Amino acid sequence: MRTSGILAAVIAAGCATTTSPDPGLEGVALTQVAPGTVIPGTSLQLSGASFVDASWGTATLHLHGDSIDVRWPATFVDFGTMTVAIDPTMIAQTGVTDFHGTATVEIVSSIDSQTYATAALPVDLSFRQTLAPAPSTVETGGVQFVNDAIEVDGDGFLLGGGEGVTVARVTGCFALDASAGGDGTCAPVASQDLPMTPSAALTRTQATFPLAPAIVGIQPGTFTGQVQVVNRQAGDAEVAAAAMPVSYTVVTSQIFQVSPGAASLGQFVFVDGGGFVGGTDGSGAVTEIELVGSFAKTGGDPVQVDMTLIPEYVDGRRVRYVLNTDDALGKSLDLTTDTGSFTGTITPIVSYGAQTVTGVASPAAFQIAPVKQVVYLDFQTSYTEELRDFGLRAVDAQVRAQIVATCQAAYRGVNLEFRTDPVTDFALFSDVELVGVDPNNMGLFGYDNSPGKDVGNARLYDELGGVNAATQQDGFPGYGGIFVRSFMAFSQHPLFGDSDPGADATFDAVFDPLREDRGGTAVTSEDLVGGLPVVDGSACPAADGDRGTAVACGVYVMGNLIGDTLAHEVGHSLGLANPYGDGFHDVGDAPNRLMDAGGQRPFKERATLGGQGPGVFCDDEYAYLKAILPSASGDGGVMRPACSTP
Repeated sequence: MRTSGILAAVIAAGCATTTSPDPGLEGVALTQVAPGTVIPGTSLQLSGASFVDASWGTATLHLHGDSIDVRWPATFVDFGTMTVAIDPTMIAQTGVTDFHGTATVEIVSSIDSQTYATAALPVDLSFRQTLAPAPSTVETGGVQFVNDAIEVDGDGFLLGGGEGVTVARVTGCFALDASAGGDGTCAPVASQDLPMTPSAALTRTQATFPLAPAIVGIQPGTFTGQVQVVNRQAGDAEVAAAAMPVSYTVVTSQIFQVSPGAASLGQFVFVDGGGFVGGTDGSGAVTEIELVGSFAKTGGDPVQVDMTLIPEYVDGRRVRYVLNTDDALGKSLDLTTDTGSFTGTITPIVSYGAQTVTGVASPAAFQIAPVKQVVYLDFQTSYTEELRDFGLRAVDAQVRAQIVATCQAAYRGVNLEFRTDPVTDFALFSDVELVGVDPNNMGLFGYDNSPGKDVGNARLYDELGGVNAATQQDGFPGYGGIFVRSFMAFSQHPLFGDSDPGADATFDAVFDPLREDRGGTAVTSEDLVGGLPVVDGSACPAADGDRGTAVACGVYVMGNLIGDTLAHEVGHSLGLANPYGDGFHDVGDAPNRLMDAGGQRPFKERATLGGQGPGVFCDDEYAYLKAILPSASGDGGVMRPACSTP
């Protein structure tokens, strides 16, 4: 958990000067404005491309047409999304109820003070101060499980948030099946207001409400009653539509599928079926999973299994269970080393209030897989914008791809996976933030701020990013992650601060043609027409006048610098270097050892230039990684230096 960057002078805040076009805005586009009906409290969503946050440009939505010509401030969400918060005065400002015209996003760049506008998008919008629900149909009849989503079609449904909520007001009675002790009596059910959820984002024409246990309980039977759709608009009296008759036949909970077929420590196992209950409403609703069968540990004899697990409630059709070391399954195995397969039956047991019902048993088979480390690369907005200083803002996607390729190469043959999309299938995974500026104000390239040396990688869930109070208390930097601006220290004429002792003229030969502060030309979309050439270290720096290779070399070198640092910091989080000894770096200095201290890893080695690099794990470190994260695949015959001092 120690630094891998060369300490540089404190970097001052600021940004590079530039000329038009602003590479972050030249591709700005608007593709959708939704929802189509707008009321006070609506968060109008603008979808498109090349949006920037407030520090890089001031954005407005311009509506023009009919008798409307208005501009409203827009707020950055991500590079493809902005929102406009609508209040009653804005509705009144339009002066119309139905608008036919165009929408344009206009952004005044903080870089060149120029206004960048999207192409005009034809739009039809309706403006209303209040909205009445207009349901046309409510799903009725058929066999349902408790907590099934009941569909309501129509119009005028609220989207939540500042608008308010639409609820389904359900009244009626429930007759318990004879199989559950019922005598045919339809017992009255207290009226329930159940929140409705849009079936798709930003739609007012279709929503669902759950067939909640407060209405039908958890035993089999028949519900007969009415559903009335009610709008509770913020600041207004509720508006109710006419009630519509419904009836549902409710059956006992059941499991249809368990996925994936093989899972490892920290991974979610998704159980799909029907009739699941849960939540935090104080009702005591809980779903348990009973496993009965045999488990065959790899290399061992099958043993009988009879255990109950408590999964996390997702909705009436899904629960999820994370393989962990704290419950009956985790305590019966060593999930860090044991693998094997289960064959038997799986049964849901649901409880609500004073009732507990055992559902239908289903056959099941799944495997316990070797432990796997998932690493989420969390690219922050500041990371993307910091690429401007290197002239690479327009090739963010290409730099990211090179970063991932560099990291994957370092861990080839190890059961570790780098991802750039949010992780939804693992509960335990590492998160590495990539940001613009080192918040420790130390000029670090990267820093693992996880607490303590995790020998054996027992945690799986380290966060290399944000602030860690524990590391601050022990006197070390508190903020972790990868800090892009700090790589400017390799320049002999850095844009910020002073040159580092490890500054290299080759860095400037690569980036000066792209740095506008050095008279170069930042990459624009024009450079990408026809694609970039494929380069390796032998082609960089590019020859004078070879623009395509110069851009490709910038991508290659920046991706390698960041990827090498990232792989090093992840190595720290896994317990390296010297996993069973003292210290956090290799002893001494040897070429191409990834876990050498920062001062022993020069620019060309990190960038894989001039016959140096790439950095690799030395022999004992790689053996350790293979032991804690076993994989059947090899490393492709990488020649590894010795971990001992040469």
